[in-house]
Amino acid sequence: MPTTLGTGEHRYRVVENFAKLPDGWSLTDVASVAVDSKDRVYVFNRGDHPMVVLDREGNFIKSWGEGVFSRAHGLHIDADDNLYCTDDGDHTVRKCSTDGKVLLTIGIPDKPAPFMSGQPFHRCTHTALSPKGEIYVSDGYGNSCVHKYTPDGKLIKTWGEPGTDPGQFNIVHNIATDADGWVYVADRENHRVQVFDGNGKFETQWNNLHRPCALCCCGGGKQPNFVIGELGPGMAVNRKVPNLGPRLSIVDHTGKRIARLGGEQGPGVETGKFLAPHGIALDSRGDIYVGEVGVTDWKTSFPDTEMPAAVRVTRCLQKLEKIPT
Repeated sequence: MPTTLGTGEHRYRVVENFAKLPDGWSLTDVASVAVDSKDRVYVFNRGDHPMVVLDREGNFIKSWGEGVFSRAHGLHIDADDNLYCTDDGDHTVRKCSTDGKVLLTIGIPDKPAPFMSGQPFHRCTHTALSPKGEIYVSDGYGNSCVHKYTPDGKLIKTWGEPGTDPGQFNIVHNIATDADGWVYVADRENHRVQVFDGNGKFETQWNNLHRPCALCCCGGGKQPNFVIGELGPGMAVNRKVPNLGPRLSIVDHTGKRIARLGGEQGPGVETGKFLAPHGIALDSRGDIYVGEVGVTDWKTSFPDTEMPAAVRVTRCLQKLEKIPT
């Protein structure tokens, strides 16, 4: 019997061995995923072929980005199927067409801003767009802020600083927006998602999350749901504590949890378990695609266990097929 996750209206069937790659290819870490208007899946990864494109059945279509990207981190797709590729290795965001043509670059490749300066970028992590097409960039590992840009890449404003108070961040790791222009920020090591208006004014925060890493707004209506990828424990002292993830949580527009997928017994390569959910996307049928950085995370979660070869090849990409209700 197929493995299922979730409850009620939010039940999903785990699709085993989803990605069908050319012989000898490896995805390695899948930092993020996106799905276009034709349900093609874009897999932004840290292997030799940074952008692998699959159909919804997992069949290989093409790849691009070789020699362009330093270290894949975030991926967002707009209504016109333009892809915003965030590269934390060379501190840039590149807007690309679906065939890999670079249409816009924000940031100077290999020229990071000073550490914690608040200037863009120092290991930026992800992007999201306002209803007007303005670009929000979460920044990230060497900064603790969000930058807002015009659609053509001119800086409008920056907000945020290191800390734990509202409007402060401890690894601003992911960002999403909704149809009303609210901005949602995964404040990973503060174990929360913060919610802002389009100008960076703090509105509220969602708690009871464990290291929220991936963040996906589902649907374009006034009351969307969100799928949040939570990392498991990051320290030796709580490495084997159950019920901390890694897992996916589905919450409503107020942050109330309505379903949880996996995570009760920690990480693993077994069907129905996660390693390190880092990027999430949904297709037109509500199926969930999860990119995981299981290679990077392996020694954190399993310091005394040899990593299976499958983790490096395809296991860092999972598909969860929505079960009709």
